[in-house]
Amino acid sequence: MNRKKEPTRPIPAGPRPTGPKAFGVSTAVLAAVAVLAAPVVAGCSSGSSSAASPAAATTGATATTQPTGPANQLEEAYRKVITDVLPSVVQITTGSGLGSGIVYDDKGDIVTNAHVVGTATDFTVTLANSTKPLNAKLVASYPDSDLAVIRLTDPPSGLKPASFADSGKVQLGQITLAMGSPLGLSSSVTDGIVSATGRTVSEPDSPGSPGATIGNMVQTSAAINPGNSGGALVNLDGQVIGINTLAATEPESNGTAAAPGIGFAIPASTVTRIADQLIKDGKVTNSGRAALGITARTFFDQEFRPAGAVIVAVSPGGAAEAAGLQVGDVITKVGDTTVDSLNALTTALASLSPGDKTTVTYTRDGQSRTAEVTLGTLATP
Repeated sequence: MNRKKEPTRPIPAGPRPTGPKAFGVSTAVLAAVAVLAAPVVAGCSSGSSSAASPAAATTGATATTQPTGPANQLEEAYRKVITDVLPSVVQITTGSGLGSGIVYDDKGDIVTNAHVVGTATDFTVTLANSTKPLNAKLVASYPDSDLAVIRLTDPPSGLKPASFADSGKVQLGQITLAMGSPLGLSSSVTDGIVSATGRTVSEPDSPGSPGATIGNMVQTSAAINPGNSGGALVNLDGQVIGINTLAATEPESNGTAAAPGIGFAIPASTVTRIADQLIKDGKVTNSGRAALGITARTFFDQEFRPAGAVIVAVSPGGAAEAAGLQVGDVITKVGDTTVDSLNALTTALASLSPGDKTTVTYTRDGQSRTAEVTLGTLATP
């Protein structure tokens, strides 16, 4: 997505309760949840009434009836999804905060956000259907996509892995349920719809996740709060369509006030692609992210204003070299997206895929030029 000025920067939704890396919100939202009180619910007793209706008195029927029709069917669909999926959503606690995760397989692997695990390697995991804390260790983390996998050291029997959807079939207006541990309230569920797809969002820096720019994200109106990070965004078929990651803040608030109803999830296709590699190899060998095959930095004009991304190194055999780009060229546009900084270049590429063909506009010796580039794949460490 071209960053026209989306809500400024999203914040995380993970540890401490690491919350959505919402646009502009500090990752240190809520340093602790130890004193968080459980919500008090004033229950409504169902005592019998001395003034029952004549019909109820003569037939023995209750005065109230269950809702019927489409409303009841939707409610039943919600209940079924929650019953089926919530056991697959866990709470993850580190030495500095907490977040959420999703049971990935029956071997004890749990997928979550990189900013939830941060720099930790040991964790405590609480399953939705148990109060007994379980120990877990880091398998691997991939901050470039803000994803990580941890593994239970002694996985119990009966683990219920989640089912992941085909992200390509996610549609605008689909009903979604966000599951996780917002503000430390484990096994919480909020609802909304898919508000948009294909969003490209840049996160703020946080320990273990240095400001990743992530493309093709799912935008949802379901509430995502600190502690929801790493949890599941689910459709009414009981499938995970994404991992809750970001929530927006009001641009004018300098990252201090939430923008309700604007949250983001990493799509399921990205989650499964990265998680499979982390589990199999302990690292990511195919990022699935587009790249030019260059090293660049922000270029400043004579008035010290950002004016592009200048190439400082070209990877041999990479996309840029094949297109004739050279060290010293200043990239000013990718496709129709203006590039005035390194961050803008990263954002433009995040919305594209390896193998895509695009036009790169650049300046060389003061002259504006264009090159047709077939994008490569972002190299991994």
